[in-house]
Amino acid sequence: MSLPASSAPAQPAAPSLTARVARRVLLPLGLTWLVGTALALVVASYFTEQAFDRAMLDDAYLVSANVRAGERGIELLLTPRDLSNVLFDQSETVFFAVLRPDGSLLAGDAGLDAPAPVDGARHRFSRIEYRGQPLRAVVLKPEAATDYRIVIAQSTRARALLVEQLLIYSLAPQLVLLALLAAWLWRGIERELHPLGELRRTLEQRAASDLAAVPVARSSRELEQLGDTLNALFDRLAQSAAAQREFAGNVAHELRTPLAGIRALADYGLAQQNPAVWREQLQQIALSQARASHLVDQLLALALADEGRTALRRQPLRLDRLAQEAVLRHLARADAQGVDLGAQGLEERLTVQADAALVEGILDNLIDNALRYGGRTITVEISGRTLSVADDGPGIAPEARADLLQRWAQGPAGQKLGQGAGLGLAIVARYARLLDARLEFSQASESGGLRVSLQFQASAG
Repeated sequence: MSLPASSAPAQPAAPSLTARVARRVLLPLGLTWLVGTALALVVASYFTEQAFDRAMLDDAYLVSANVRAGERGIELLLTPRDLSNVLFDQSETVFFAVLRPDGSLLAGDAGLDAPAPVDGARHRFSRIEYRGQPLRAVVLKPEAATDYRIVIAQSTRARALLVEQLLIYSLAPQLVLLALLAAWLWRGIERELHPLGELRRTLEQRAASDLAAVPVARSSRELEQLGDTLNALFDRLAQSAAAQREFAGNVAHELRTPLAGIRALADYGLAQQNPAVWREQLQQIALSQARASHLVDQLLALALADEGRTALRRQPLRLDRLAQEAVLRHLARADAQGVDLGAQGLEERLTVQADAALVEGILDNLIDNALRYGGRTITVEISGRTLSVADDGPGIAPEARADLLQRWAQGPAGQKLGQGAGLGLAIVARYARLLDARLEFSQASESGGLRVSLQFQASAG
């Protein structure tokens, strides 16, 4: 019993771009708010402490102003009622003590003491614990000959309550503002990304064969660049698809005749009993196959040329070497036809920025055309930045040269011989445009002939 093939696990959905952008904005904003709140709390605590400490120090100075030194030592001029009025605080519990130079209590709460000022300071604040509760205390040493001390201490409930209230009243509006800002940012990001969603929905509803440009909302530079990139891609795909359709149509149209001829030759040969007839038919089939193969090569070359802009790779090339290799490739065929195929100017080292496959295609097509329709001499020439193929054949009339650069166009010689499909010069012209080279036709010599020249616009080395 075989188990059904398990499907690949579904990939988790990617997070929303809106959520990601909002998170990237709100998270730093929230952290900044927390740090700001902590700093505000520290500052509020510091200034609250300063205010309460200043009031407590003022009370100490007020008590100190009522301490006098007499014959019996220091004495406090304030009555208990006066002290209650001076040190009254409706929210805090206040303790005080006036200590003699020997540390004994002159007046106030027994056992109350705090660290004394040091390094010549007149007062010192500290936190102490008295009667089981934490207090904030100040010790004052007045500028007097008698070294007595005044200690004022109070509870810290009001301080903490004030800091808490400051924090609450500052945090609540900030939280509301943060929530409003988050909502505003979320709506704003969704609004800005809405054209992106529209673009996605437009692409989802498109048929696979629809490669027309998509409408792009010009709401932002990034979206505009994305839309232009997509449309440029669609344009390249449309060109590629058109080239493929044209190639398929060309192949179907042009191969129908040679294939039908091959089939007819084969049927006729099979119907005969004479081996001589078989041999003759096989020779004709071989010739028809060669023509069909040559036609397919040319159709492929044209299809590649239509897509050449995207695949073009320019690099430094030695034209003298490419010309020599092209002559060697066609030398055996030229010898078999009794044609003198040679080269001139190969001693001149010429380097240009070009694509090797295109230059080789130009040379192969020009030499092939010259072998088909030219005379008995073919010369590949290099002069300066110009690459030429010349022959001593009948040439081409000036008024007919432009027509022969079109696909499927043949001159009188080609129509008479029944060779080729009228694609060779069209391929050469297309390759020349891809290489930004100038293609020219001229008479090879005073007696006639044809020279096809390719002049490159840039050279190196």
